[in-house]
Amino acid sequence: MEAKWRWILLTAIAPIAWGSNYFVTRQFLPEGDPLWGAALRALPAGILLLLVARRLPRGSWWWKSLVLGTLNVGAFFVLIYVAAQLLPSSVAATIMATSAGVLMLLAWPILAERPTVTAAAGAILGFAGVWVLVGDSETPVEPWGVVASLVAMLMSSVGYVLTKRWASGEATIAVTSWQLMGGGLLVLPFAFLIEGAPPVLDGPAVAGFAYVSIVATALAFAAWFTGLRHLPAGTVGLIGLLNPVTGVALGTLLAAESFGPAQGLGTALVLVGVLVGQRRARRKTPATAAVQRESVQ
Repeated sequence: MEAKWRWILLTAIAPIAWGSNYFVTRQFLPEGDPLWGAALRALPAGILLLLVARRLPRGSWWWKSLVLGTLNVGAFFVLIYVAAQLLPSSVAATIMATSAGVLMLLAWPILAERPTVTAAAGAILGFAGVWVLVGDSETPVEPWGVVASLVAMLMSSVGYVLTKRWASGEATIAVTSWQLMGGGLLVLPFAFLIEGAPPVLDGPAVAGFAYVSIVATALAFAAWFTGLRHLPAGTVGLIGLLNPVTGVALGTLLAAESFGPAQGLGTALVLVGVLVGQRRARRKTPATAAVQRESVQ
């Protein structure tokens, strides 16, 4: 039980870091260069983790890295960059949090991880919180920002489930580095062709890219994929609901975004949903682990 909660706490690093990424991108990174924004976020993180892992892809992992790199990194980062520039931090993070339910649904047919009653209840509570947070926003919501967030959420949900299915037996740091390198390298030529030379960065932008690359990418993705290896995908998805809580908190404290009773209620519902969704997972850890090992074999 204690080991289970250690994995949960480790996994929680990812959505908290991702929630902060929206604020950093909106406040410090240059506007209008989403392709370069994605490349400058992914490639340094991938190189850093590759130096740690010291392993190159082999066999089918060459094409798997490109597929996962597109879904989880390349196209995903471009869309997130666009969403972060167009939407308030709280709204962007909240829309992405709906991946909790999508992960739970995808894990059923692909990974044979059937949603539990408590996990579904936790997801419902979390989504209710998400609805309250978004529905009460006083800031105008840019439709294209919402579209970018939704497409990014769907792509990454598929990518996360495929990562969990394919990465059995491979070192998590290595698999993470391959995806980041693959996604970054795929975006790089498009950045040159469409956006031209890299943007000139001032001091805050350099610090911002350092943060999103090292903390919100290298550290966050390593923690997230480690969680996917040791926890059911639905459980990991519920932990991802901490993303909007972080986005709302930072948007309120640092960007003067509104926070009223509705935001308080929405945040509370999300946190309760995360806790409720873990209850059955804690009691059923041995059985769940056995089912997962059998499904892999």
